[in-house]
Amino acid sequence: MKYRKFGKLDFKPSALGFGAMRLPFVGGDLAKIDEPQAIDMIRYAIDNGVNYVDSAYVYHRGQSEVLVGKALKDGYREKVKIATKLPCWLIKNTDEFDGILNEQLQRLQTDHIDFYLLHGLGANSWPRIKDLGVLKWAEEKIKEGKIRHLGFSFHDSLPLFKEIVDAYDWDFCQIQYNYMDTSFQAGTEGLKYAAKKGLAVVVMEPIAGGRLAVEPPTAVKELWAEGHHRWKPAEWALQWVWSHPEVSVVLSGMSTMEQVVENVKAAGRSGAGKLTKDDVMLVDRVAKKYREVGFIKCTGCRYCAPCPSGVAIPEIFSLVNEYFQKDRDPAVKAKYKKQLKQEQWANNCTSCGRCEELCPQHLPIRNLLREAHQRVEVD
Repeated sequence: MKYRKFGKLDFKPSALGFGAMRLPFVGGDLAKIDEPQAIDMIRYAIDNGVNYVDSAYVYHRGQSEVLVGKALKDGYREKVKIATKLPCWLIKNTDEFDGILNEQLQRLQTDHIDFYLLHGLGANSWPRIKDLGVLKWAEEKIKEGKIRHLGFSFHDSLPLFKEIVDAYDWDFCQIQYNYMDTSFQAGTEGLKYAAKKGLAVVVMEPIAGGRLAVEPPTAVKELWAEGHHRWKPAEWALQWVWSHPEVSVVLSGMSTMEQVVENVKAAGRSGAGKLTKDDVMLVDRVAKKYREVGFIKCTGCRYCAPCPSGVAIPEIFSLVNEYFQKDRDPAVKAKYKKQLKQEQWANNCTSCGRCEELCPQHLPIRNLLREAHQRVEVD
């Protein structure tokens, strides 16, 4: 395992962090985590050098933190730093700060959280949570030893990101970053801005919610074949992020042991400046080609679910991406109609807009669903 700098702190994080957002689950229910498999995955990662585990109050409908707490028994807690998040959008009054933190400590079976984040700050949540006094409250919790370091995760525009970075003496931040998102949200400029200010930068969605890991369309596959590395698409995406010296930790939300094993190996090959100029140019060409053939930036976070009209939004976007990845294969249309019930199809969208209010990617979901209807539902 390779280790990196963590901003101004005296801590060397593993290049790979374990993101506990996409753990294996059973019966189609996100809350029913496959505990034996998930615990084995987390412990394998730790046994192989991973020392940063990231969760959140809302992941797996509240069960992610519980699972992480179980995985870190038997001496594993002492081997890692835990990061988890305060769900700012759920907070209605200041009394809830302590209530949620204490619940998280209980779920995680620990007396302190190493890295605590204000979750998903944006134009709506930041002013409100700040006015509720969250920063003063967090400082009190740090004095009490319940929180060691304060940071924030972010899903909004670059100007707001800079404003938040400058508003407090944060220890770290967490941003979405991958080769498709260099100018999206915080983007490359935000990454460099935060690092220059002394913040450690944790990267989420390095593989765009798995979209950059699946079998690519022929045009993209041909481009990858030109590279001198025989990496899978997922490793290309990870190595691209790791090549940035400003990045402290790259989180991967892994769902299978195979993914854990592969990502641990990839982390061992990582390094700032690892990619050559030709490698970077190749990745840029791949990103351009993805945009040409069609690429919906849905990361499968499921914040939009359940849809009031029953539309299976993440599943639809996944199938639309697959449709283009497989060069508009008619078989994907058949798969769409076989896997989804008709009441889950895109044409059931009533344009209420609730999904767009909840989407951390700020996707134009209603328009994308209309396009999905035309692309894969209409014969």
